[in-house]
Amino acid sequence: MIISHKYKFIFIKTRKTAGTSIEIALSRFCGPNDVITPMRKEDEDLRRSLGYRTPQNYHAQLSEYGPIDFLKLIYGKRKKRFTKHQPAAQVKALVGDEIWNSYYKFSVVRNPWDRAISSYFWRNRRSKSQQDLDAFIASDYLRKKHDNSSIYLINDGIAVDRVCRFEQLSQELEEVRLHLGIPEPLPLPKAKGDTRKDKRHYREILTEAQRDEIDRIFRKEIGLFDYSF
Repeated sequence: MIISHKYKFIFIKTRKTAGTSIEIALSRFCGPNDVITPMRKEDEDLRRSLGYRTPQNYHAQLSEYGPIDFLKLIYGKRKKRFTKHQPAAQVKALVGDEIWNSYYKFSVVRNPWDRAISSYFWRNRRSKSQQDLDAFIASDYLRKKHDNSSIYLINDGIAVDRVCRFEQLSQELEEVRLHLGIPEPLPLPKAKGDTRKDKRHYREILTEAQRDEIDRIFRKEIGLFDYSF
C-alpha cells in the first residue's frame, strides 16, 4: 500500500493483481513523508536496484503500543501501522476523514477465475508436492486470503474512487497517472512473474465444477464488475 501526500493519492493493494509491480512503479515518485509498506525481500531488492524509495513511515507511534507490542519491541519487532493488503476501512480510520475524503483512492480487480489460478501457483511455488487444485479451491486460504472485495469495500460499497481492471492495466494506470499529475509514465517492473509454470489460459485448466465453485466463492466481485468465465 502507498499513501502519497506529495500527489494526494492512496493505493489500496489487492492480491494477485500486479499490486507489487504497481507499488514499485509508484514508489519512484513518492516523497519523504509518504507511506510505503514493505514487500518480500526479492521485490525490495528489485525496487532498491531501480533507485526507488523503499519502505518508510509505516510503523506505529509508541503512543499506539500496548503491553504486548512493547514486549515484542524488546526483541526488535516494531508494530506496523500500515500493512500491504490493509482493508480500506482500516486505512480510512488511520488517516482520518480529511485525508480519506480529499485524496484520490484507487485499487485493482482481476477476473476471479484467472486470479484463482494465479493464486494456486503462487501458493504452491515452493512446495515439492503441489496441493491438488480441487483442494485449493475448497480451502479457507482461497476464501479468506483472496477475497479482494473485503479490501476495497466498506459496508458493501466500493470505497475507492477508481477500480482499475487488471485486464487493461496499462491503459487504466496511464489514466490514473494523468489524473494525479505524475510527470512520467508508470512502466511496471516484472515482479513475482516467475512462479507460474503452467501458462495455459484458465479456461483450459479449470473443470466445470471448479469453475462453478469459484463463481460461488467470488460471486460478489463477479457481480460488481460483470466478470464472466
